[in-house]
Amino acid sequence: MKTRKVLKQLFAMLLALILVVATGVTHVQVHAEDLSADVRTILNIPMDLSGKTIIIHTNDIHGAISRYAYVASLRDNLKGRGADVILVDAGDFSQGTPYVSTTKGLDAITMMNAAGYDFVTLGNHEFDYGYEQLRSNLNFAKFKVLCANILNPEGNNLFTPNAIYTGPSGLRIGFFGMETPETRTKVNPSMIKGLNFLNKSDNYVCAQAQVDELKTQGADLVICLSHLGVDEESALDGNRSVDLYANTNGIDFMIDGHSHTVMTAGSAGEPVQSTGTKCDNIGIVQIDNATKTIDDHYLITLENLAQEVTTSANANLIFQRVNSEYDKVLGHTAIDLNGQKDPGNRTQETNLGDLITDALKWSVLKEKDALSVDEDHVVAITNGGGIRASIDAGAITKNDINTVLPFGNTIAVVYVTGEELLEVLEASTFCTPSAIGGYPQTSGIKFTIDTTKPYQQGEAYPDSTYYAPAAITRVTIESINGKPFSLTDTYAVVTNNFCAAGGDTYYRFLSASDQFDTGIVMDEAVMAYVSEVLGGNVTADKYGDVRGDQTIIR
Repeated sequence: MKTRKVLKQLFAMLLALILVVATGVTHVQVHAEDLSADVRTILNIPMDLSGKTIIIHTNDIHGAISRYAYVASLRDNLKGRGADVILVDAGDFSQGTPYVSTTKGLDAITMMNAAGYDFVTLGNHEFDYGYEQLRSNLNFAKFKVLCANILNPEGNNLFTPNAIYTGPSGLRIGFFGMETPETRTKVNPSMIKGLNFLNKSDNYVCAQAQVDELKTQGADLVICLSHLGVDEESALDGNRSVDLYANTNGIDFMIDGHSHTVMTAGSAGEPVQSTGTKCDNIGIVQIDNATKTIDDHYLITLENLAQEVTTSANANLIFQRVNSEYDKVLGHTAIDLNGQKDPGNRTQETNLGDLITDALKWSVLKEKDALSVDEDHVVAITNGGGIRASIDAGAITKNDINTVLPFGNTIAVVYVTGEELLEVLEASTFCTPSAIGGYPQTSGIKFTIDTTKPYQQGEAYPDSTYYAPAAITRVTIESINGKPFSLTDTYAVVTNNFCAAGGDTYYRFLSASDQFDTGIVMDEAVMAYVSEVLGGNVTADKYGDVRGDQTIIR
């Protein structure tokens, strides 16, 4: 079967070499995030690309390392057609599967070097293992990192903000990078202490300065590599790519990431393009060297693309090393465990959220006298945005659970009053039923969210893109572990170290009266819970449906 597949790929590539597609390019319309996209295949690309510069771009690959071999194959293919080729990425390459997380992102650098990247910007997940780890990883990078809006405590750029590529034809393309300011709340704050991520209008001023500088240096075109996205939750502070474009002049094109959107234009026709996630598509921006203008841009699927041999070999070495450990079967699940975003862990209670938070609470309570409150005052909360994949019915491997919880977070305990707990739930559901990464998956808390009532926005949390509630209007806690809830009682919240450090909407945890880190890694706790408590079997009677702790009034 493998031989037949390879022959099929070779035959498709041979067709691509003999087909001359001068007119009548087929455009396939797809729908994602309410945006349409022009998606083609390699067979739709003209054979003769002489006089063209092609920017190949990716974003949010999230550890799908086998896909880099397709990117490298496309690079070689287009060069063979006479194009000058530049390869760029818009961030979030360091996290997502054990194939990159086991080396804290370093193997992503290895794969990007093999694929031949030229310029990349950073995503929020590049900081998941801390700034120092990122710096260490980037020492091995053969590509240039561009990021203009991350400053050190002295106000200086941490990374090169921009660069100009000069092609063989003399075409000069200016690139600059922009990181999402949401990194401040989507990464463990202790991992990025002292770093300043420019926000709101400061971002616009920063971006405009890059454009002006690149134009002064003689750039014919200015391309922004933006890890900003177009999520509605980013719209409140104007931190989307389309907001940046609307508030600057001189950006010719934006290569975007962060929201996992498949698009070849913004909702108002802005020149913003994004490939989705995990390299399901590869982006193309075509520039005419003579006119120095962008004359085409689109996405292509991996259909009919071969894998470049050297890059594929690098991926296989990583697969072999990681799979030998992570392919071990821990147990079985009789039902699908929901790891989706929306509808899913960012919008409502899920069975996977129930299982994970049960495991977190168990991992602490199993140690006698670990907590200073009674067991009936112990609850668990984890942010829905930290649940990154589903688990299908069948065997459960270490790899499955690590893919669900890839960040390497440890379990922490935070002591809060009932009043503080209520504030956390109100803040973390401020936009429900719309999706938010901070949406609480819980164990031990029975509560209601009334989405017919508006969120009363108060002051911004310090160093955050989120706002405290001015009043509690939407959330009501009915009970804690089946007992009456008290605003004045102290509760132990078992959570992850990201939330405990004030990440996402959880600033109130940072100012809690007391907290400690157990050092237990989240995914390992879930593995132990499945093995020791569930006996290796996730059954339908326990997790087939959600527990029913959360009620959403719409």
